[in-house]
Amino acid sequence: MSLYKSAGSLAIGAALATAVVATSANAQSVTLRGASMFDEEHAYTRTLMRFEELVEEYYDGDVEFDLRLNGELGDESDFVTFLNQGVAIDYAIMAPSNMAQFAPSIPLMDMPFLFRDLDHWEAVLSSDVLAPLEEELYENADIVILGYNGGGVRNLASADPIGNMDELGGHRMRVMGAPIQAQIFAALTADPAAIAYNEVYNAIQTGVIAGFENEAASIQNLRFYEVAPHITLTQHAITVRPLVMSGTAYRALPEDLRAAVDRAGAEAGAYGRGVESSEDGMKLQEMADAGQVIVQEFEGREQLLELVVPVQDSYAESLGATELLEAIRGM
Repeated sequence: MSLYKSAGSLAIGAALATAVVATSANAQSVTLRGASMFDEEHAYTRTLMRFEELVEEYYDGDVEFDLRLNGELGDESDFVTFLNQGVAIDYAIMAPSNMAQFAPSIPLMDMPFLFRDLDHWEAVLSSDVLAPLEEELYENADIVILGYNGGGVRNLASADPIGNMDELGGHRMRVMGAPIQAQIFAALTADPAAIAYNEVYNAIQTGVIAGFENEAASIQNLRFYEVAPHITLTQHAITVRPLVMSGTAYRALPEDLRAAVDRAGAEAGAYGRGVESSEDGMKLQEMADAGQVIVQEFEGREQLLELVVPVQDSYAESLGATELLEAIRGM
């Protein structure tokens, strides 16, 4: 049984006071709490809802879900803190870069220009090649990766056109918090800055930054096109968004429910990848057709691919992940 509640229906303080896993005296009832920054239509939320449906299908006992939408419990930086502490949130979909404070190697899966194309991306996420990163996250952050969502192709969104290397030079843009994000775009001669996601709109509007990078669904859902209508097809990343659970909540589950959660997480991740990858181009076209964005190619994109290789190699070496990077590239 799923309970979807909009912002304002419960104070965060009350959520923090709730047990991570609530069970009845005979341990027949379990309540799990989820969080999404988006509404019911967003691919991340739909993936979480599919996860809930699958858990209910695979588990014979009584399980309920309390999924908070529209950023009611904060942004992803808040989510990762709650998950690590085992409070307020039991499951969510996260950008790897937001977990870097606990697991320094985890942003490798989110590194720009890591995947050649969608086929390469799907091959990696359908394999066990990322297992070393999963182990690091669990050991250091007490967060369990259940499956992999994502599939949005990330491009530049800016207040003014950015169509070539000259225009990219010195471009003040928001990047996610992991250092590799800033290092990659600095190598491309941009001027990256890590600021909170919920501050991006106002930061562009007030001229603190001139743009950011994201996939079409988020640009459309949060109306970023109002301040950054120019979309440049750098196609620098295909998103990897792990479906994660608090280790505290995961270990507290009955064994049969834990098995259902494992199965549901993997299947929900595959479902979410299909949803987001198929919808990404459609959402971009919808915004273009509505006159909300102006889309252009990046002139000389192959130069971007060449410029980032030394940064990628150095970053992987610093993490002791050279073999992992080579394994991903070799798939």
